[in-house]
Amino acid sequence: MIVPDTHQDSQIDKLSQKIKEASDLFLGYPVSKDFNYSKLYEFLKYPINNLGDPFEDSTYRVQTHEIERQVVEFFAKMFRANPKDYWGYVTNGGSESNLYGLYVARELYPKAMVYFSESTHYSVKKNIHLLNIPSIIIRSQENGEMDYEDLENTLQFNRHKPAIILTNFGTTMKEAKDDVSKVKGILKKLAIQDHYIHCDAALSGPYGAFIEPRIPFDLKDGADSISISGHKFIGSPIPSGIIITRRSLRDRIAKGISYIGSLDTTITGSRNGHSPMFLWSAIKSMGEEGLKARYLHSVEVAQYCKNELIKLGIDAWTNKGAITVIFPQVSETLKEKWQLATEDVTHIICMPNVTKKQIDEFIKDIVQEKEANR
Repeated sequence: MIVPDTHQDSQIDKLSQKIKEASDLFLGYPVSKDFNYSKLYEFLKYPINNLGDPFEDSTYRVQTHEIERQVVEFFAKMFRANPKDYWGYVTNGGSESNLYGLYVARELYPKAMVYFSESTHYSVKKNIHLLNIPSIIIRSQENGEMDYEDLENTLQFNRHKPAIILTNFGTTMKEAKDDVSKVKGILKKLAIQDHYIHCDAALSGPYGAFIEPRIPFDLKDGADSISISGHKFIGSPIPSGIIITRRSLRDRIAKGISYIGSLDTTITGSRNGHSPMFLWSAIKSMGEEGLKARYLHSVEVAQYCKNELIKLGIDAWTNKGAITVIFPQVSETLKEKWQLATEDVTHIICMPNVTKKQIDEFIKDIVQEKEANR
């Protein structure tokens, strides 16, 4: 017989302290933590489930579809979707959003080949495997951006097949951004009419419109679908993502489900109904101007971080308009303390909650370590 755990409160207290300490010291992952959704805590009492299509009626009423539609509308406008032909939903994260884009593309072109760069997020390889689509990896340039010459040469050998191309707008390690207009130009040059472009904009999508000079990435630029993460630049206590595409493309895969009185158009059946509320609260509070202010703050801190590292003789750099600072690998001690992601190089991602004071503390640790190793 299983008896109640009398030490539950103690375990919760220990876990709370552990999470707090870890949250106070991380600079290497794209997660914003400067949010306060306390006014929404009341809704945690309810089993909110956004099953079904958010743009269709359902017999299940404990849901936040109306809020979800407003979130989709906000980002569809930001990504310059056709106001008469857009659709989307709030996903569990960028990986599901990427899966959806590839799923729609495969249904449109079952005999297509997928092309993605070596800098692409690991979820894409997994999604391609799940969908059983043949694929080819394209080289990346030194800065992490797609090698367009390699893309063109590779497409040339497969002109007889429809092309599904996954572009990145903010790669994992270097925050590199692929130019969708260049990809469209290559497809036009090679006369490949049957094609689909999905843009993975998990990190940089929410501030892509504010980057100067502009880097083409959105639906008006030529993408057929675009995905972002909700817990990264915007911030959420629960991981989430958003997929935006055309309603006409969604209609190609929609299936009616009688017992819920809605359409089956999403990857998962039951969907988290709380995440749309967090995202809705954030965009209502900030609007586009607030998102722009967050971005400008992050860029300023990133430039400060890069300059401070350069002063120490460290070869630090950023891609244009990026909030990610790249530099040679640091010691295991620094990597562990500051939770720095490392893959050949190390990076710091200056999310909106990162301050110059935190950067100063990190720089101080580097200086102390250098002095100790003399």
